[in-house]
Amino acid sequence: MMREVVEAVLGSRKYRAIAPALVEAIAAAELAKGRTLKEAIKATKNQLHQSAAAYQTGRMDYARWLAELTAAWPAPEMRGPLLAKLMTTHASTAERLPFLDDFYGRIFASLPPIHSILDVACGLNPLALHWMPLPGRVDYRAVDIFSDQMAFLNDFFALAGIDGRAETRNVLTDCPGEPVDLAFVLKTIPCLEQMEKDAGSRLLAQLRARHLVISFPSRSLGGQRKGMEATYAARFAELSAGWHASITRLDFPNELVFVINRE
Repeated sequence: MMREVVEAVLGSRKYRAIAPALVEAIAAAELAKGRTLKEAIKATKNQLHQSAAAYQTGRMDYARWLAELTAAWPAPEMRGPLLAKLMTTHASTAERLPFLDDFYGRIFASLPPIHSILDVACGLNPLALHWMPLPGRVDYRAVDIFSDQMAFLNDFFALAGIDGRAETRNVLTDCPGEPVDLAFVLKTIPCLEQMEKDAGSRLLAQLRARHLVISFPSRSLGGQRKGMEATYAARFAELSAGWHASITRLDFPNELVFVINRE
């Protein structure tokens, strides 16, 4: 019955670009609960919606976006406004737009020069490279579960002359293990822990990064606080217990950020 669930989920337009390995893992967990085929399909789609698809705020028209970027790129003054417009289509980056300069300015002020980055469950965050105060060229690796989104980001990297690559991966089972200067884990852990309770600690144990930037939402997608800041501050304290590292907390209007220096 596993194959039928996976085929049904990947056969729908909304989920067809998601990494099959993740769909299989969620389907297996739902079937293990004794669900029928129909129930397992519905539950798998619901889990994928809550943890990933809900953050896509509209139609992701990657071909049109690439055409717009290609037309605008020769004029440097057009790049920032267009990138910001594209970032509104993903809730995670859209929420950050009102304070984007301050966000990356404060983060990188707490870090030494960074030359390699791993962006975990990146969404459209790589488009924010335009706002990151980096010292020259950087090796930027982005991973997420949507194959069409990763193809778009690879096209963006090529257009912008960025040493970057985007890969479709389920980071719970297939997280890159190469050493990097910095790993972004932005508003990712709550999504992963909807699927598996220990997913946050498992992910962080795999990352070979000298520095980490881990963030949590302090408001829901609907704008409600609901005690989220205190809840996630406590969760980060659990995850970081026993770490030999310096940790800087940064508070933004709808995001709680921790910058970790492991050196």
